[in-house]
Amino acid sequence: MTLAVTLGGCSVGNTTRNVAADWPEFRGPNQNGTIPAAKAPAEWSEEKNIVWYTPTQGLGWSSPVVVGDRIFITSARNTDSGDAALAGPQALHLECYSAKTGKPIFDRMLIEQPKDAPSIHKKNSHASPTVLASDGRLFVHFGHQGTVCTDLEGKILWRNLDHSYSPVHGNGGSPILFDKKLFLTCDGGDTAYTLALDAATGKEVWRTPRGITTDRPFSFCTPQAIQVNGKWQIVSPGSDIVQSLDPETGNVIWSVSYEGFSVIPRPIFYRGLVFVCTGYMTPKLLAIDPTGTGDVTDTNVRWTYGTGVPNTPSIVPVGDQIVMVSDGGVASGVSVETGKKVWQKRLGGNYSASPIAIGKQVYFQSEAGDAIVMEIGDEPKEVSRGTLPGRVFASYAWLDGDWIIRAENGLYRIGER
Repeated sequence: MTLAVTLGGCSVGNTTRNVAADWPEFRGPNQNGTIPAAKAPAEWSEEKNIVWYTPTQGLGWSSPVVVGDRIFITSARNTDSGDAALAGPQALHLECYSAKTGKPIFDRMLIEQPKDAPSIHKKNSHASPTVLASDGRLFVHFGHQGTVCTDLEGKILWRNLDHSYSPVHGNGGSPILFDKKLFLTCDGGDTAYTLALDAATGKEVWRTPRGITTDRPFSFCTPQAIQVNGKWQIVSPGSDIVQSLDPETGNVIWSVSYEGFSVIPRPIFYRGLVFVCTGYMTPKLLAIDPTGTGDVTDTNVRWTYGTGVPNTPSIVPVGDQIVMVSDGGVASGVSVETGKKVWQKRLGGNYSASPIAIGKQVYFQSEAGDAIVMEIGDEPKEVSRGTLPGRVFASYAWLDGDWIIRAENGLYRIGER
């Protein structure tokens, strides 16, 4: 059965998606951080609207995933020191918690990282990609360290450790699932390609090199499946280039070149255009018409915007705008049609988590634990601010009108009670 998900009037889907999953992957079931208009808590603190809190072990910045009454995250634990130290050997874990109570259900070690594992960036973790849930299975990716498929009890169904590459700053990009294949970006310091694995076995189906020469090939992007004129494409940004690939063969359909590396934000497909952030050092937002073939850099880039574009948080569509927040806390709304700035506002703080939109309300989450809710229009209005203790780099998950928020030392369920 094919499930079609509407993203601003554009059909995007997954032939193997689990419709019972409340929040099955990075950026949610719509794959772009949007939720239909609904009532949700807009204020919280340690004393207000906390349904439950549960401590977690180790360190991980993967965002929570929700399947029924279960919440899944990953974490890394230093096996020498037993704490969340970034250096040294790491045990990579899948953790499961009750969505109703927050109590732990299971904790499985999936991969044991060797003592000579490469170092990572101090803001990263060894467990940053988000779990993907589909049809009673979990696809747990740790970048260059490997990929594991489990059932909902954490039993390992397959494990692929064949695609190791030299990382720069660690891992980050999450997997996507389409047409019984798992799609991953493998952009390291020594190699850069997009990979398709058979979802049933974990075996390689195809790999497509980036096809360019660049001084800094490392990136951490999550791909996006889109449908254009009845045909599917896998949009895969990397350093200096975004490629659209045929999901069956891996052949390049179209590509756009730009200047940028360490690309992190997930692209979105909205109102017939693909929106891509170009990464460091001067990030830009590109609006690309995905109907072309070959190198369409000079023909299919509809507009380019270059002020306050994020290096880390993904963007979110809200009505006629693309809404975003830069790593340094500058929020912006850009016209989908023209690429012109509609508004810009400094929120304060630093940002890694991606914003979530419910109708016209956008929820921003700072690294320091501060949440800012804004009503989006030609002149945005701040609705509320709240805070939780500890660093927050993971993006929100949504469950029955409540938020699941991962902070540095634990999980929160936020709801109006």
